Amino acid sequence: MGKFLYDGMVKVEFDDRLLSHLQVVIGAKLRRGESFPFTWKDESSFGDGRTSVWIHPRANITYRFDGGRQASINRAWIENLMYTANSVGGLYVVPEPPARNGPAADDV
Repeated sequence: MGKFLYDGMVKVEFDDRLLSHLQVVIGAKLRRGESFPFTWKDESSFGDGRTSVWIHPRANITYRFDGGRQASINRAWIENLMYTANSVGGLYVVPEPPARNGPAADDV
């Protein structure tokens, strides 16, 4: 399990594979200078709530991966996550779809 750390105050664990995909999507949005909300469901130890943070170009974001190898990127998942990030509700985690052939995630 990797960790997403936001502005030194919010820490949440995500699977390394998911975290890699979130990093691509968040990075693409921030390179364009776009701000957006990022919301996730809290772990059951925190209750059944959710947490939302406002992602912006000046935010201090750290991605800490548990594993040493970078996960392969599923282009379809990037597209689905980017779709949510561009919506009014902002970025939220969606299940990984089956991979399909296409351009590399670096083309996002």
